[in-house]
Amino acid sequence: MTTIRDVVGDLEAEQAELDSIVAPIMTPEWDKPTPADGWSVRDQIGHLAYFDEVAAEAVLDRDGFGRRLELFRRAFLEGRDPMAAHLGRGRSLAAGEVLAWWRDARHKEIAAFTTLSGAERVPWFGPPMGAVSFVTARLMETWAHGQDVADALGIARVPTSRLRHVAHLGARTLRNSFTVRGEEVPADEVRVELVAPSGEVWTWGPEGAEEHVSGDALDFCLVVTQRRHVADTTLDVRGDAARAWMEIAQAFAGPPGPGRAPSGSGSAPSGASPASQ
Repeated sequence: MTTIRDVVGDLEAEQAELDSIVAPIMTPEWDKPTPADGWSVRDQIGHLAYFDEVAAEAVLDRDGFGRRLELFRRAFLEGRDPMAAHLGRGRSLAAGEVLAWWRDARHKEIAAFTTLSGAERVPWFGPPMGAVSFVTARLMETWAHGQDVADALGIARVPTSRLRHVAHLGARTLRNSFTVRGEEVPADEVRVELVAPSGEVWTWGPEGAEEHVSGDALDFCLVVTQRRHVADTTLDVRGDAARAWMEIAQAFAGPPGPGRAPSGSGSAPSGASPASQ
């Protein structure tokens, strides 16, 4: 059974890996565009820094987070971009300052997460989340935004067993992928069978289900975080419900993400907005 300590340790490792990618790059590379339309490398890291700070606040200062959430909701209702302020902050800083901001923010986040026992529910931008799921979501966001950074810099990351957390969240959010779009959730359950980097097979859903998704765990994680279109992967998707899900799969909180259009090449990402939080 996965414990809160397990996930916090893997989150730290995921953050450290991304840090090792961005720490050595020169200032011009911080402004390279990523596959997320309009977002540079600095935007991706600044976005992580901001939401790592907010995640710590959600754990330690529920009232403060509630006020922040209300500001986000008001911005959406008024047609303003709630991301604009923190993106503007990152764009106003030197590259080294953005990195320092993220390092400080994630240190605060990890410290806050160590206070969780695993039984709590933490408020966030969707429904409140169980503590383990909440930390898992931060790992997923770090990995997903890190993928955009790696793509921008032309770096092929080596998949690790930490992908299991991302895949688990992706499999568990099938219903949410439909409901955030106001679409009916398919009645048929979907079986997911993924080959891990180690060669182990990870599974979710009822064995023998006619609806199923199978293949490489990395491909599945790229699809459910909307970093690749399913057509640009080798996933085997069978059944109407499974195909509909893979077209809109969304492991992250917030409103529906636009996803990525198929590249037609089977590998290259195409532009789209980043995942929410």
